[in-house]
Amino acid sequence: MDRILYIQQVLVQGGVLNKQQTADRFGVSEKTIQRDLDTLRNHFADSEPRREILYNSAKGGYLLDDTLSRFLTSSEILAVCKILLESRSMVKEEMFPILDKLVQVCTPLDRLNQVKDLISNERFHYVEPQHGRKFIESLWEIGTAVENHNVMEITYCRTHDGETRVRTIEPVGILFSEYYFYLAAFIEGIDKDKHFRNPQDNSPTIYRIDRIQNYKTLDRHFAQRYTDRFQEDEMRKRIQFMYGGELQTIRFEYTGPSLESVLDRLPTAKVLQVTEKGWLIEAEVFGTGIQMWIRSQGDYVKVL
Repeated sequence: MDRILYIQQVLVQGGVLNKQQTADRFGVSEKTIQRDLDTLRNHFADSEPRREILYNSAKGGYLLDDTLSRFLTSSEILAVCKILLESRSMVKEEMFPILDKLVQVCTPLDRLNQVKDLISNERFHYVEPQHGRKFIESLWEIGTAVENHNVMEITYCRTHDGETRVRTIEPVGILFSEYYFYLAAFIEGIDKDKHFRNPQDNSPTIYRIDRIQNYKTLDRHFAQRYTDRFQEDEMRKRIQFMYGGELQTIRFEYTGPSLESVLDRLPTAKVLQVTEKGWLIEAEVFGTGIQMWIRSQGDYVKVL
């Protein structure tokens, strides 16, 4: 223990550890000092700030390097891999290369095979989304159009009838929910009286990105539509169910076992009052998708 603490102190204080000199100091072999360094290497890799023990030939010994602090830990990599697999958001051809790249940067290296083993079962039984389409490259190009306020033209295959429509849109955000990536956008030049149930609806339209068959970015920009109330991050909080429709405020009493699950599902939710049976909650959401969630809660939710 004294030997390991000595090595740790030398390294933490910015010193250079010479393996032969340290072995002579404690009357042990260089192999013993190497085992001590391996033990400390795992410790520093898993501690904060994350550091790595490296050999510096110019200085003739080992020193601490803080490069690892800029990379994911093995635990973080495992968490991200689990989230990706459980999302079932991509076909294997796109999902598996991402997983492989994440696992390959595991540190220390002896954790690499362990992380592989921990995700091997989910990877083997991974079920691809039914659409079977690759779209990762599209995410970057669409995201760039959102960032730069570029108008886009898309050919979209509708989910309910399979018909395609060509739309000129102003893309304002990319979202993810329950297996799919979505694009929120305003449609240019559409006859709202003909195509919208409510012509006064000023909320964005929601498109599943995997159903966008073709797209191109046009060489013109659109003005940012949001006022202080509707900044993009606020829009993401309110678009939770990926159905179009106006912004609405709902108020309901929740009497279920987990208030936390409701607040996590509805980021805009606020508890107005603790009732005799549960909680009075208010939230702002876009569209009618909230109605399906309410029905899924059964007797736990009573709309007021």
